[in-house]
Amino acid sequence: MNNYRTHTCNEIRLEDIGKKVKIAGWVQTIRDLGGLVFLDIRDMYGITQVVTSGKAEDVDFASHIPIESTVCVYGKVKKRDEETINPKLETGLVEIRIETIEILGKRIKNLPFEINTSQEIREDLRLQYRYLDLRNDRLKQNLLLRSQVIQYLRAQMIEQGFLEVQTPILTSSSPEGARDYLVPSRLHPGKFYALPQAPQQFKQLLMVSGIDKYFQIAPCFRDEDARADRAPGEFYQLDMEMSFATQEDVFQAIEPVMFHTFQKFSDKKIASYPFPRISYREAMLEFGTDKPDLRNPLRIIDLSAFFAKCTFQPFINRTVRAIKVNGQFSKGFHEKMLAFAMSIGMGGLGYLEVQEDLSYKGPIDKFIPGDLKQELLTLASLEKGDTIFFIADTEKRATELAGQIRTELGKRLDLIDNSVFSFAWITDFPMFEMDEHNHLGFSHNPFSMPQGGLSALETQNPLDILAYQYDLVCNGIELSSGAVRNHDITIMLKAFTMAGYTEEEVKTKFGALYTAFQFGAPPHAGIAPGIDRMLMLLTNSDSIREVIAFPLNSKAQDLMMGAPSTVRRDQLRDVHILS
Repeated sequence: MNNYRTHTCNEIRLEDIGKKVKIAGWVQTIRDLGGLVFLDIRDMYGITQVVTSGKAEDVDFASHIPIESTVCVYGKVKKRDEETINPKLETGLVEIRIETIEILGKRIKNLPFEINTSQEIREDLRLQYRYLDLRNDRLKQNLLLRSQVIQYLRAQMIEQGFLEVQTPILTSSSPEGARDYLVPSRLHPGKFYALPQAPQQFKQLLMVSGIDKYFQIAPCFRDEDARADRAPGEFYQLDMEMSFATQEDVFQAIEPVMFHTFQKFSDKKIASYPFPRISYREAMLEFGTDKPDLRNPLRIIDLSAFFAKCTFQPFINRTVRAIKVNGQFSKGFHEKMLAFAMSIGMGGLGYLEVQEDLSYKGPIDKFIPGDLKQELLTLASLEKGDTIFFIADTEKRATELAGQIRTELGKRLDLIDNSVFSFAWITDFPMFEMDEHNHLGFSHNPFSMPQGGLSALETQNPLDILAYQYDLVCNGIELSSGAVRNHDITIMLKAFTMAGYTEEEVKTKFGALYTAFQFGAPPHAGIAPGIDRMLMLLTNSDSIREVIAFPLNSKAQDLMMGAPSTVRRDQLRDVHILS
């Protein structure tokens, strides 16, 4: 028998009545009723009520145990009195009459917050005492779900024949879109390891080595600013790669894994399966973002050509996007939408309301020539009772602003269906883009295969070249990115040269891939769904920190462990930071 317990705090049932049992856990509550003291004992699995005998010394001892101390209770199981039955507990029909109670770990400091209401406490305090925060049942259930989801993901990948391989944590620095975390080398003065932003090169090298289908639950490290859906520092993903595979093969492998996982661990419906596919160009036009929330039924249309024929000066020579909404709204609603538009950098927010006779009412009606009014009705599929909002700016800004207005309208009009998960594949990303210095660079993953191969790189406008690159999005959150990889050394060198790299730089920064691809590399493709974001969706959490055991705060600090911290001078000398 275990020294501390014969049962967990969630195992005792009616069939145990009359048995002598032992449980151990934390004292969650104490209720002193004078002649009797009731205590709720909590462990990882649940809660059991225990009650003292009528002895004065037992009552006195039990009533003075500090809440959140750990105890071991031994006694006989009895049925609760009818009026004390607790239907909210699985053990709510029984209790233990205490024969002995031993304090195992006494709480000697005041609690910084109440355990059961910790989510209402300011976050910095919760993170400083995260081990107390995790005693809260909600967070405990999040961690339990996380474990179950990871086990289920792993089982599905193994069932499909994927081999689990762990890749290194200490590696070389490479330009993959974010800042590296660097680790100085003691044995090699002046040189540094980097923590991997992703196992990108390693998993491609596994394909070159002959591993047909690889996966791992991979830790990734990026020195990025925090967001609600992005943890600074480290995160985990279901990393996978397949040899002799196309984009379609990746979709066929990972789509059922995502579908079955979300179906198993949530009561929400999945809007459509197989998941719809939307091109990047279509997503940016209709949703104003490459991670659209398809639960929002509003769509964006382009009216630039139409307004080129009108006399409204702010719209001339501008990209004009519009959003049609079924309904007409109060002056107060329009004022609030205008205030939001101004807050995101817009100069205003034009709109028109369609009247019963299909005429317009609104501030820009007078700038639309009479012979064009019917054309607008047709272009925007307008009907009586509709309102249409307009956004005008440069093409890039109009796209971004229209996306934000669409999202805000969806929220304000309560159009978002929170009972579903709406997945979509975003495909056909551009291979290149111009950066803020007007230099050509990779728009996404530099290891992606261009559509059209070498011929496209040699003959097409770089900004027109598409990549075999894809994202999986759900409810407006990017769950994963993936691509068919560029496994041909000639195509790889040409793509990197166009992005401003010399062959020598490619050799230096991606030496292993550069060399490996010259020994016969298979076509390969992969993807890496983010586990933290999956859990965030499954638990309806507003912050990714709610599904991570020991997260950093928004400033990338570990308030519990005191990281980052200063280190001793001799440690710095050991790694040649100080002389």
